[in-house]
Amino acid sequence: MRSWTVRTPGPIESGPLRRADRATPSPGPGELLVRVLACGVCRTDLHVAEGDLPVHLPGVTPGHEIVGEVVEAGPGALHGAGDRIGVAWLRGTCGACRFCRRSAENLCPYSVYTGWDAHGGYAEFALAVDAYAYALPPELDDVGAAPLLCAGIIGYRALRRAAVPPGGRLGIWGFGGSAHLAAQIALAEGAEVHVFTRSPAARELARELGAAWAGDSFDTGPAPLDSAIVFAPAGELVPAALERLDRGGTCAVAGIHLSDVPSLDYQRHLFQERTLRSVTANTRADGAEFLTLAARLGVAVTTRAYGLDDADRALADLAADRFTGAAVLVP
Repeated sequence: MRSWTVRTPGPIESGPLRRADRATPSPGPGELLVRVLACGVCRTDLHVAEGDLPVHLPGVTPGHEIVGEVVEAGPGALHGAGDRIGVAWLRGTCGACRFCRRSAENLCPYSVYTGWDAHGGYAEFALAVDAYAYALPPELDDVGAAPLLCAGIIGYRALRRAAVPPGGRLGIWGFGGSAHLAAQIALAEGAEVHVFTRSPAARELARELGAAWAGDSFDTGPAPLDSAIVFAPAGELVPAALERLDRGGTCAVAGIHLSDVPSLDYQRHLFQERTLRSVTANTRADGAEFLTLAARLGVAVTTRAYGLDDADRALADLAADRFTGAAVLVP
């Protein structure tokens, strides 16, 4: 089967992603072999390719926003041939540690991830773990559903971590795949959304989706914020977001990788009970809740489609911010 692998992690312009022909795998107990119908291109894939995340599986095939059709089910799997499923970032947890036992499986120290610990969806076929696969609502088409499986789910968890009060004012830093989905949920729930991004095209998309204001990453903004989410992997945006919070405000940082955060000034950034939180992966419950909500609300996914053979170009375009919304590979 056609696939891509990360041969040697490095800057995207050095070509870390290489084409490879692999044998189509067979599912083991509790596994599913899926034919990839669409696979989202996530910034985490870029971090894997460039080495921002340490190598877990040499030569790994990236991709963890997979919409697939089950071709074959291993023993004990509940899904069967012909089912359409979603395969996301979280691939497995131990189920026994103190975090798993308290419904915080996203913090499991033994968790494993699609496209990092196991081969992902930049390929014609992929293996999935049945217990961590999602049944997709029929209202969601293949290309539109793919970015929901990480960008959407992580954005949803970040939104919850940001603790937006009813009718509150939410600031969003960065406006790519994850942010433009979280913004729509926030707007549907009655929040006033302000978007801070260096991209004029992303600011225009934010306004089209209903943002009350959109400006540059370091603009002051029209009013203090109750909550903030930093989606861009730039540590220098954290003080900017904290400084724009009102008393008692909460800032959530949504990325798996972030450049160094500059020194914080206690009075300007944290005093008056401002809270800074990180976001780590997601639980399966987060995913199920978000996918149901996205289908019910008709969340609009802005996508740019690429063929499987253009996966390297899709990642390079993501790194250079050459599109708004989310890129999706369509084999």
